[in-house]
Amino acid sequence: MPTAAEIKREGTGKYLVVYLCILALAGLQFVIAYQNITASQMFRRMFSVALVEAGVAVLFFMHLWAEKRGFLLFVVIFAVFVLLSMQFGWTDSFRLIHCGGYCS
Repeated sequence: MPTAAEIKREGTGKYLVVYLCILALAGLQFVIAYQNITASQMFRRMFSVALVEAGVAVLFFMHLWAEKRGFLLFVVIFAVFVLLSMQFGWTDSFRLIHCGGYCS
C-alpha cells in the first residue's frame, strides 16, 4: 500500500497522460467508424481498440497496475468467466421472442 507521500509525489500528471491516451483511443474509434471497410473488419478494429482502452482504464484508474501479478491474473480470469457465464441465457431469449413466452 503506497503511503501518502508516495501518492503526492506521483501527482496527477500520470493520470492526465492516461486520460489523454484514453481520449486519443476514443478519437481513433471515431476515425475507424467513418472508414469505408467491411463490417467484420470494423468489428475487429473497434473491438481491439476498445480492449486496449478498457485495459488501460482498469489498470490505472482502478490501480491494478500496482497489485501483484497473481491478483491481476485472478481478476482477468474471473471477469472472463463471469462474462462467458452470462452468455448462457441468450439461447432462451430467442425462444421467448419467437413464441411470445407461451412455448414450453
